[in-house]
Amino acid sequence: MANHDTLLDRVVEALRPVQGLTAIVLGGSRGRGTAGPTSDHDIGLYYEPSAPLDVEALQGAVAPLVEDPSATVTRIGEWGPWINGGGWLTIEGAKVDLLYRDLGRVREVIRDARQGRISMNYQPGHPHGFCSAIWMGEIATCRPLFDPSGRIAELKNETWPYPEALRAALIARFGWEVGFAIENAASAAKRAEQTHVAGCAYRALCCMAQVLFALNGRYLINEKGAVAEAASYPITIEGLAKAQADIWSSIGNADAESALRRLRSLSDKMSVLIEAASRAG
Repeated sequence: MANHDTLLDRVVEALRPVQGLTAIVLGGSRGRGTAGPTSDHDIGLYYEPSAPLDVEALQGAVAPLVEDPSATVTRIGEWGPWINGGGWLTIEGAKVDLLYRDLGRVREVIRDARQGRISMNYQPGHPHGFCSAIWMGEIATCRPLFDPSGRIAELKNETWPYPEALRAALIARFGWEVGFAIENAASAAKRAEQTHVAGCAYRALCCMAQVLFALNGRYLINEKGAVAEAASYPITIEGLAKAQADIWSSIGNADAESALRRLRSLSDKMSVLIEAASRAG
């Protein structure tokens, strides 16, 4: 497998001439510096809406890099409005995901998030949903690889310090939903609807992660691994990591009562943290 930095250099050199490509960034866990040896390389391709990516040129640029000659990149918008296209590629044995981002919409999201306006949206691949603030978090945590006009650097300045209005909005939006999801799970448990119990438990845990990330002034950019990461933060729920494992073990054993008891305990502890943060100002 190729050296990480050498791989990125090859990708950037191949893609930078593509018409409409304003910036290339390294995102995901590799951009944040938390990646494991098998983590994907998430490459964000940013473009201005007035001059979108030339997808045909992009396809031609990646063709010499990929191991599978049938690998393709999508049209803009093909994967939906929030992950609006890209490609799943293998280059020198490494998984490389290209992800399109419309700078016009990213600017709007950042402007709204700084004012405490967020939305939660359906998106395949995100069972928790796609929170609009993810786009702001991607800018905040990414590593620019190609930014000749300074667009990414300029937007990064809008993401720090972490906006208080965004913190309050996320806590209000997701803190309330934790209890709602748990009570929905309790209703489903009475009917032995195991799938719905599991779905509600997942929802409750993801909403807790949203609250904990916000309390710590951290951007949540993917629900995968979010609960475990939140468990490591300075402001967190004691015993969260073990409780999460116990909840899924109980659900797997059709013991909804134990799972619900654990979830309610976590919810109560989360409420204490929210109250403490509110008093601190």
